[in-house]
Amino acid sequence: MRISKRAVIYSLMISLIFFLLITYDLPYYIYKPGHVDSLENIVEVDNGVEAKGDLHLVTVSGGQATPIGFLLAKLRAFHEIIPIEEARPEGISDEEYMRHQMMLMENSQQSSTVVAYRAAGAEYTIEQKGIYIVGVVENMPADGILQPGDRINKVDDQEMKEANDLVEYVLLKKAGEKIKLDIDRDGKHMTEFIEVVSFPDDNDKVGIGIQLVTEQKVTVDPPVHIKSGNIGGPSAGLMFALEIYNQLTEEDITKGYHIAGTGEIDFEGKVIRIGGIDKKVVAADREGIEIFFAPNEQGEKDSNYEVARETAKKINTSMKIVPVDTFDDALNFLKQLDPKEH
Repeated sequence: MRISKRAVIYSLMISLIFFLLITYDLPYYIYKPGHVDSLENIVEVDNGVEAKGDLHLVTVSGGQATPIGFLLAKLRAFHEIIPIEEARPEGISDEEYMRHQMMLMENSQQSSTVVAYRAAGAEYTIEQKGIYIVGVVENMPADGILQPGDRINKVDDQEMKEANDLVEYVLLKKAGEKIKLDIDRDGKHMTEFIEVVSFPDDNDKVGIGIQLVTEQKVTVDPPVHIKSGNIGGPSAGLMFALEIYNQLTEEDITKGYHIAGTGEIDFEGKVIRIGGIDKKVVAADREGIEIFFAPNEQGEKDSNYEVARETAKKINTSMKIVPVDTFDDALNFLKQLDPKEH
């Protein structure tokens, strides 16, 4: 059978168009409901107690839009399309962004571990390891001077123990002032003077264009092992803390239920707002979760809890949405639950 030249050209054109529809990157990012992971497969306390129910973390999936992905996202509920510059800070590479997300996850694991061990009356110690740069913003004063991986020891000869201390110190400066940074890079000590400037998109806010993280070493007894793979960000903190606590103590706080939730947690046990909670509610409902914890933000309007509750109504789920401001709020709710009848 003879195939015409025109047919071959048409076939190639159709193949090329199809290829571009599924592979060409648009300047948009799509967020959608992610997956639900049982924490018993991620967290292991040595000689930990087994539970009848289970605790889960919930994720939001994200990726750069292709033409076909963009169209599908427009048609699907709880799929959010945003300009790519809003998904990742301008001037931050993919590698730097992922490194930052993984360090946030590591810090989240440390704070959740401390909260859980403290609540369970188990032994723990915290050692401050320093403030590290995880990202440098292009065209800001730090660009070309500081690098990801630099450790900041002092600012204007003042010791800084946590990243937030440094951020708050810089915010008190005026545009045009310079700050002195004492840093370590690859074992070499350096001193740099960097000008503080106004941010291009917010003239009321000043900085030098760096992203920071506080590194701390937490030592516990009995040991705990957390294998979170490529999951980044701090939002699993609350659920990590509940899972660790449950393995440390004889009482099974799950009471046989399928439980999930979200929320960053600090070393004092405060539960902090996260992004994409509507998508996490949808993902949890799809997996048959019965109880879902959401940051309450002290009852603020449009809190994570309010958004989660409204989402639960929209999808008509029987999953119970529980507001929490602290780790103790979630723990006390579970302790007061009646065991699930099977």
